[in-house]
Amino acid sequence: MRVLFALPGLHKYDRGAEIAFVSVANELAKAGATVTLIGSGRDRTGTPYHFLRANSVPRENFTSFPSIPVLRNEYAYEEFTFIPDLLRQYRPADYDVTLTCSFPFTNLILRRPTFGGRRPPHVFVTQNGDWPAYSTQSEYQLFGCDGLVCTNPDFYERNRARWHCRLIPNGVDCVRFKPGSAQREMFGLPADRMIVLMVSALIPTKRVEVGIDAVSRIPGAHLVVAGNGPEREAIETTAAKLLPGRFALLSVPAERMPELYQSTNVFLHLSKEESFGNVFLEAMACGLPVVAQDSPRVRWIVGDDQFLIDTNDVAAIGARIISAGNAPLAKQQARVAKAASFSWTRIGKMYQEFLQEIVA
Repeated sequence: MRVLFALPGLHKYDRGAEIAFVSVANELAKAGATVTLIGSGRDRTGTPYHFLRANSVPRENFTSFPSIPVLRNEYAYEEFTFIPDLLRQYRPADYDVTLTCSFPFTNLILRRPTFGGRRPPHVFVTQNGDWPAYSTQSEYQLFGCDGLVCTNPDFYERNRARWHCRLIPNGVDCVRFKPGSAQREMFGLPADRMIVLMVSALIPTKRVEVGIDAVSRIPGAHLVVAGNGPEREAIETTAAKLLPGRFALLSVPAERMPELYQSTNVFLHLSKEESFGNVFLEAMACGLPVVAQDSPRVRWIVGDDQFLIDTNDVAAIGARIISAGNAPLAKQQARVAKAASFSWTRIGKMYQEFLQEIVA
């Protein structure tokens, strides 16, 4: 089976969607598939798949551009600049099935008509949401796919009557992410305080400023935020006001993330609407208790034993963080086991079965 993944950020960023596609590509290639990735990053040595480069202009260059149909935000502008090189690199006859989570442009290009040949079936993955699959407004009327991977049960229930769907969550690398000794000196963190960790893009929907407010109410607690984004300046200003001397904003390379998780006490994530949230699994695989928005989707990922709360109540968030920090160490094993049920090895087999079904 010849499989193509196409996404502008592949090999350029280590965000949730990119990590998921690379991880699945690794598993499919190890299982015997011929796998190709097209992205705007650079080739990496030692990968079991092929990589083709298609340039794109980073989304940060488009934050002040107007919002219009099709080009609604900086993500769409970035994707639009990816298309010329994608067209140059993409040869439909070379593949048995294609995948993306990017709409509208990448989805449309991978489904483009071919002359004198057959277009391979296309699978859309709901890494960034499922609205292209169910919305009938504007450009969403152009959406199409031969298979839909739903990353959570909500998406599956909403779309299974219309599309050929399969519920396949994201996963975690349990070899890299596991409990370990704290290495706080590596990250410049205090040795004698409770460390609360947020791993998040610095955008409004992640609600990092709410996290700052909540941690500021816990005497002695120290907040670490790993991430970057357009809200950086506002977050630094809020932290300087509410958490002087008790805040760190870090840019941590992907290979160092396990050590960062291992060096903290509690994981805090306040996004209310997220397709999956790989960070939940990474934190739990490292043994961390999770404080997050209480919702059926989050409970499906983390289980019923984590510290979920209505995150509109900032005081309640602080109380949950304290409870999580005082949780018995014996609970760590259960968190690690829950994360292991989402191992990329298991998720890769689910993708392999679904793609074989789509190709057949």
